[in-house]
Amino acid sequence: MIRFTCLPTPLALAYQAGGPDANGQPPERHISDGGGNPCRHCLQMIPQGAPMLILAHRPFPAPQPYAELGPIFLCATACTAGGGSDLPAILASPDYIVRGYSDDHRIVYGTGAVVPTAQLCTKAATQLENPSVAYLHVRSARNNCYQCRIDRA
Repeated sequence: MIRFTCLPTPLALAYQAGGPDANGQPPERHISDGGGNPCRHCLQMIPQGAPMLILAHRPFPAPQPYAELGPIFLCATACTAGGGSDLPAILASPDYIVRGYSDDHRIVYGTGAVVPTAQLCTKAATQLENPSVAYLHVRSARNNCYQCRIDRA
């Protein structure tokens, strides 16, 4: 079994309160155009006209060579944490990069693949059978943006 994991709530609340992003800057405040702005905390699309944040996020505990940093969207106001065993609403593109990481947050080579969204849950479950893989990232197949994490349920 797998579990989709969102951005931790304390971190989302810190960003929503104007706390610094991974670049040390306050999040940018914008209004969603409704054209595909996935919130990494509620794991829902941010509706058109809703306030949102754009910020730099590093989904790793500390900087290191494999700790990619990139832009994410987040609801500008507190939202309910998303996640669970069902495919999140934000995963609406035709395919995604799925990549495994070890306990020390390094890429497990040979685990990265572009996976059709319909096969994402099956691929993730198979990847997590590998004892070297502690967790997975789901990233956009076109821009490599971090979407969410997948853990063992």
